[in-house]
Amino acid sequence: MLYHLLYPLHEQFSPLNVFKYITFRTFAGLFTALTIYFFLGRWWIQFLKKKQFAQTIRADGPESHMSKKGTPTMGGVLVVGAVLLAILLWGNLTNSYIWICLFVFVSMGLVGLVDDYRKVIRKDPHGFPGRYKIVLEVVICLIASLWMYGHLGLETKLHVPFFKQIQPDISFWYLILSILVIAGTANAVNLTDGLDGLVSVPAMAAFLTYGLFIYIVGNTVIAGYLQLPYVRDAGEVAIVCGAVVGALLGFLWFNTYPAEIFMGDVGALALGGLLGLVAMITKQELLLILIGGIFVLETLSVITQVVSFKLTGKRIFRMAPLHHHFELKGWKEPKIIVRFWIISFVLALLSLATLKLR
Repeated sequence: MLYHLLYPLHEQFSPLNVFKYITFRTFAGLFTALTIYFFLGRWWIQFLKKKQFAQTIRADGPESHMSKKGTPTMGGVLVVGAVLLAILLWGNLTNSYIWICLFVFVSMGLVGLVDDYRKVIRKDPHGFPGRYKIVLEVVICLIASLWMYGHLGLETKLHVPFFKQIQPDISFWYLILSILVIAGTANAVNLTDGLDGLVSVPAMAAFLTYGLFIYIVGNTVIAGYLQLPYVRDAGEVAIVCGAVVGALLGFLWFNTYPAEIFMGDVGALALGGLLGLVAMITKQELLLILIGGIFVLETLSVITQVVSFKLTGKRIFRMAPLHHHFELKGWKEPKIIVRFWIISFVLALLSLATLKLR
């Protein structure tokens, strides 16, 4: 909005030319989302407490979590709101990729909101039935994929990190890959959101990393120099990444141990779906395994636990997802959180190293 209102006036007032630059608007979006959450977060927590929208604790979870009963949840509603407002203020709203990101972000958030509503307000421990949730997620992914590859003509080549000559064109199968990446990441982030502040920093590290990648692939000169695929008009998505980082910083202020508010499915599914989409737009979807390594590990721990128990009757971990396993081993919650943060930053740095290893 501000871009469209102020940038056309740059010929009369030259300082307004700064609105032309994606870097400026990315940082502006970051600080806008941060400010919104920082100043509205306390009010939102009080509102949720007044309405008694509190987190329900798994009866079979670690005993230490029982003390968290009654903590307000659905903090992700304000995350989604802060990101939306920041993007609408600073983004180029004629850019199609911006609208694809908003569509996936809001749609996945609404799916999570229904789940939170059933669990928190209707006191249904099962929440939104899994089969309906998966169907909706697949539909959202298909709409986004058809928009990108059908309408915008995004290429269907698969770019393999470290091997610049290996670029198989998987054609129709790219739609299937999109569903797996976007929906899979959404649910992986949701699984990781189990300790105070655990999901925020890995998500920020991932969005910061992809924010740099999206800026590069949207610039024909830099993309050519670094031998990355050029994606026309994709650079504007860096503003989306910046807004997410700002909102998560604001959320972390209140969510850090001991948490005053939890993210809820509304935030986790929205963030995860958006992260998977950004990975697809940058054409670095395989690199998501490294950039989002924490989310991958958490998801694999659940999958292997279920498979092992069904096949052998034995559990590999004391409890899944992985962070619960370390809790039951006696690790204090802050230690688990900070060590997972460290791992996420190391993985982000390793991912950035691939820029020259091609």
